[in-house]
Amino acid sequence: MYRICCLNNIAKVGTDRLGPGYEFVAEPEGADALLVRSANLHELELGGGLLAIARAGAGVNNIPVERCAESGVVVFNTPGANANAVKELVICGMLLACRDVIGGAAWVAENSDDPEIAKRAEKAKKQFGGCELAGKRVGVVGLGAIGAAVANALIDLGCEVMGYDPYLSINAAWSLDRRIEHVTDLGELLARCDFVTLHVPATDATRHMVGADQIARMPRGAVLLNFARDALVDEQALAEALDDGRVGRYVTDFANPASSNMRNAIVLPHLGASTGEAEDNCAVMAADELRDYLENGNIRNSVNYGQVDLGELAEGNERVALFHENVQGVIGLISAEIAASGLNIENMTNKSRGSNAYTLIEVSGDLTQETCARLAGMPGVRRVRLIERP
Repeated sequence: MYRICCLNNIAKVGTDRLGPGYEFVAEPEGADALLVRSANLHELELGGGLLAIARAGAGVNNIPVERCAESGVVVFNTPGANANAVKELVICGMLLACRDVIGGAAWVAENSDDPEIAKRAEKAKKQFGGCELAGKRVGVVGLGAIGAAVANALIDLGCEVMGYDPYLSINAAWSLDRRIEHVTDLGELLARCDFVTLHVPATDATRHMVGADQIARMPRGAVLLNFARDALVDEQALAEALDDGRVGRYVTDFANPASSNMRNAIVLPHLGASTGEAEDNCAVMAADELRDYLENGNIRNSVNYGQVDLGELAEGNERVALFHENVQGVIGLISAEIAASGLNIENMTNKSRGSNAYTLIEVSGDLTQETCARLAGMPGVRRVRLIERP
């Protein structure tokens, strides 16, 4: 029986996928796994029995990822599950920046009691006219699941699209429309685009990636959109650029004291992934990832350990999962210890991510707790987990 604690409301369509063999508990203490959306876990004490954390969403800045890795706790996220919801809102944000729909709707609301409103509207509409998105050059910074979807949609809307992503994967590249121009210099993209939209994670490397120097390279009156993380933008520098017209409009999904008081800003209350469909998709993916790991030892979409897949564990078989430092010689020591225990390795896979490594081994024979204890005591090994299918 695996004990699961949901620290936020997780869509029932997801939690229902954890059926017999799973128990939901109210408190994280003693839980085998956590399901979370936005709850801050940085101050949470990781219990010795905690095996995994699944974030129903893409960003994991609310989770102590490296501290989890050091304890052999796998952190999952759900990349792409909310991509369509965010893509649609980004396109909406661009259209709102082009056409003053918000101002026009507000004018109608303010003049709703005027019996001559239809006649007056014909004169008033000029101030809300704006421009069309088609034909504009748009720069997409970050070409993961969301950025690629945005870039492709903009092509369909008649835009010229430039993409920048120094970490572009082969799979992501295959998903991009061939008409998207790929550039390798962020400054070039900023200098050439009428609109720039950000779709990268918040890390030490990307913090304030758009600051005063980058803003100075943008064409006067350009529009900046940020539906990724507010930390990507130096908001003081941006506020000054909005005041003097260097940046024409800022559209963001992150309301804070700085952004909500900027001139010429459209600030939304973090609506990006809040559709019912996106929440369902994220919940289903998170639950499936947890179940596959807990029952089979497989790791898919982890942010602190590499992807490992030995398929479904057959009835009566056993696997041992080892979390260890990514250093030379550890695999040989593990194999020797298993052989010394009279066991034969039937299947084995190993993946590393940075300093963290994960090895999953299927054996023939009886994996005893004594063997697991000896493996756990080896240099560089952080955690050993026995997985059995009765």
